[in-house]
Amino acid sequence: MHRPTHRLLACFIVCCVTVFRRSSYLVEHDRIHSGEKSFECTVCSKRFRTSSNLARHSRIHSGEKPYKCQLCDKTFSQSGDLNSHMRVHTGDKPYKCSLCNKSFSRSGHLQSHKRSVHSNRRPYDCRYCGKLFKRSDVLKRHVYTHTGAKPYSCRHCSERFTFHVQLTTHLLKSHNEGTWFTCHICEKKFTQSGRLKEHIRRHGGVKPYVCSECLKCFYTAGELRSHKLRHTDVKLFCCGKCGKFYKRTVTVVRHFNRCSGVVPFHDIFSCK
Repeated sequence: MHRPTHRLLACFIVCCVTVFRRSSYLVEHDRIHSGEKSFECTVCSKRFRTSSNLARHSRIHSGEKPYKCQLCDKTFSQSGDLNSHMRVHTGDKPYKCSLCNKSFSRSGHLQSHKRSVHSNRRPYDCRYCGKLFKRSDVLKRHVYTHTGAKPYSCRHCSERFTFHVQLTTHLLKSHNEGTWFTCHICEKKFTQSGRLKEHIRRHGGVKPYVCSECLKCFYTAGELRSHKLRHTDVKLFCCGKCGKFYKRTVTVVRHFNRCSGVVPFHDIFSCK
């Protein structure tokens, strides 16, 4: 007997050789070429090609985290985030930086590391204050400080927040939802694992970030970036009002507020 043959559906766009077993997959794939995004988020109006992508995005606003770690009870909104988190328990870090040999559990973390530590390129500028950014998503979050947008809402109460970290902190402090990261030395609690790692380094006096100019060591990459400005005359940050350039972000923001008469945005990471 011959096995029944399955009809394959092919994309006929030039240079695309993708084939599909279901017509729904082909329709979904065609939107990549057409740019069509039929599914819109009712909270922030961001649009997506598929309903599944919209469903995943909606968890940012609702705070829903259906994927739970069986070892530490930490929860995640995406299955991929859970899979990456499991490497915390296994110690697996398959992504290695070719420039400094530092290893990461996620490819995204490696790319972020390369941009923040090994590159000075800042192609994204804020149209409100002229501040420059290495990543478009960081620029997008920064713009919220000017517009006052609060896209992150608490599902337990009416509070809304500008940044996701604010929502996470609020859920922990006000609704006891989520996981605290606790220092095993002094038992101080943190809402972010990165803050805990930085804190533990300070306990041990570990300073892994070294200035290539003067060999001074620092606890965080941010401290090193700030220090490196002493060794250069390059001014990357431009005031969007008068065009004057500055070395430091804090300086250009302070200048812009004076230059344009804008009331400064204070304490963006505070929670009620």
